[in-house]
Amino acid sequence: MTLVVFGAGGQVGRELAELAQAQGLAVRVLARSEVDITDAAAVAETVRGADFVVNCAAYTAVDKAEAERDQAFAVNATAPGVIAQACAEAGAALVHISTDYVFPGDGDRPWREDDPIAPLSVYGESKAAGEAAVRSALPRHIILRTSWVFAAHGSNFVRTMLRLGAERPELRIVADQRGGPTAAADIAAAILAVRDRALAPGFSDWGTFHFSGAPATTWYEFAAAIFAARGGSGPKLHPIATSDYPTPARRPANSVMDCGRIARVFGVAQPDWRQSLAAMLRTQ
Repeated sequence: MTLVVFGAGGQVGRELAELAQAQGLAVRVLARSEVDITDAAAVAETVRGADFVVNCAAYTAVDKAEAERDQAFAVNATAPGVIAQACAEAGAALVHISTDYVFPGDGDRPWREDDPIAPLSVYGESKAAGEAAVRSALPRHIILRTSWVFAAHGSNFVRTMLRLGAERPELRIVADQRGGPTAAADIAAAILAVRDRALAPGFSDWGTFHFSGAPATTWYEFAAAIFAARGGSGPKLHPIATSDYPTPARRPANSVMDCGRIARVFGVAQPDWRQSLAAMLRTQ
């Protein structure tokens, strides 16, 4: 049995490739430069012989997507449909990574998988379209929505805070958006746990699942935790409102997700992001 990973150069893809290889799985990892995921023939050739495929590839420049709609939709909407169709033809199952940005971010309770979506940005719209394309093309799919991803590599909030904290004495951090920071390493472990269960005979619980770190927090509280985990040294932090930090793309105020379904079906519990953050920082 072979695992194929698209987007192996990203945060989750890199962690997944390393973990799969450490577990001795037969895995083919493809970075952006190695295959055009919008090319049906190329993707079909890549997944031939695979039993399980994971799509970690994504256009994640949220603000830039407002001006680059076509590029965002090509990677986040068209490509997932191409991959799902290739999986259907190859008899492979698919995990497709999605996002909290498909939700409007109102209300104060955690979002469930069956809640109506209403993305606020081009990025969110493109990811929602990708979900729809996967559902349409392939019954044997897992759409895994996650949020606030961080890792020791790539572009993410933790690395940005560490860089800015070394450059500036004070930082202004948004304090009225809530979500669940999620380590890429924890997402990778969850994906392999999902794979083990999904490939078991008789499995039929396909569909959409949420997976993010706990407890829920704000960007301001997350930043404070980052510097506290580094021994308390760091810049002075000032909490601000979203309105004080305007961006091209609107962000959901409430990105907290209910992760009960993945625990019930796959036995995958929500990770404590504080422990995962500490583990990540030990590698820096």
